[in-house]
Amino acid sequence: MNTAPVQESNSRKLSWMRIRSVARRHYYVMLRSPHRLFDVTIWPLVDVVLFGSIGAFVAGSNSGGATAFGYLLGGIVLWHIVYQAQIAVSTGFLEETWSRNLLNIMVTPVKEWEYVAGVALFGLVKLVAGTGLVAVAAIAMFSFDITELGLGLIPIAFVLLAVGWLIALFVIGFVLRYGSGAEALAWGILFVIMPLSGVFYPVESLPGAIRPVALVLPSTYAFDAMRTLLDGDGIDWATIGVAAGSTAVLTLFALAFVTKMLRLFRARGFITRYS
Repeated sequence: MNTAPVQESNSRKLSWMRIRSVARRHYYVMLRSPHRLFDVTIWPLVDVVLFGSIGAFVAGSNSGGATAFGYLLGGIVLWHIVYQAQIAVSTGFLEETWSRNLLNIMVTPVKEWEYVAGVALFGLVKLVAGTGLVAVAAIAMFSFDITELGLGLIPIAFVLLAVGWLIALFVIGFVLRYGSGAEALAWGILFVIMPLSGVFYPVESLPGAIRPVALVLPSTYAFDAMRTLLDGDGIDWATIGVAAGSTAVLTLFALAFVTKMLRLFRARGFITRYS
């Protein structure tokens, strides 16, 4: 009797159970520490007020201000997809180091990909809450509705979601290699990616010396596609295709990097930093 299909089915069920358990663990942490919702509640509102007010000022100051207003608010709403996705996965892993729980995780049957998937699953809830709050605040405060851009937002959002996750993988890799000193990257790296991605302006506005770096980032093309939608020119599938292709390439690099750092982490016994 062939029991392979049954064993495979049981394995899938166990994997899904472990993924849900990881997500539930982080849900319980959030319930006990509501101040951790700052990134999902207060910070999004600050961003909307700040960039929306700048956009409103520019719109009232010159004839091209309406375009800049749309770029600013559209950019900040979609940027929070990257921000929330990256922060959720990065801080989810950092939570294990802060609570000295990393060794416990490593001796359980939970596989590395299952753990990341569980953190990302819970992160999706925070992402929907944070990005949704930004979108609603933009409507309530500045009458800007990002959903009016239509279905073209869907592929752009998927690209930005993947970008947030792959940045988080790089952050986790650096923390595994260099310890708690690399934790600042969880927040600091976003302040590097944000201007390079041309969130609020075309990449041609960047200094020529750093423009080639910006052209490597898939988020640059995603925000360029967003501006095309805002200009009323429809979905630029060529730009979205470039964004998806570069996302796939960088994801492979991120997976290779974090795998190498994890192997080094185990070989050199860096787990003692967190025990």
